[in-house]
Amino acid sequence: MSASRKQARPRRSSTADFEAEIVQRCRTGDRSIGQVARDVDLTETAVREWVRQAERDERDDGGAGGGLSFDERQELARLRRENRQLREDVGIPERATDFFAGETR
Repeated sequence: MSASRKQARPRRSSTADFEAEIVQRCRTGDRSIGQVARDVDLTETAVREWVRQAERDERDDGGAGGGLSFDERQELARLRRENRQLREDVGIPERATDFFAGETR
């Protein structure tokens, strides 16, 4: 790796409460998003996305045209997991049918 290239940060997870606290710090207006991000050792990109997501979540229109709200993202993730599981459940009998059909020929 070259000396001019930054090393990738490890991916970290955060709680909704922590993100809300960071968003509130950004909204007080006395520090920029970049300064808040540096204060807590986060990327400015992550903090900006948290602020944008909080704005979408607070809109009366449920985030229409601006992306999904937090609750909508949670539901979408749950539905995708459920869909993946159902596809796997359907695939097992199909594969078994194909296997046994092949043995009888």
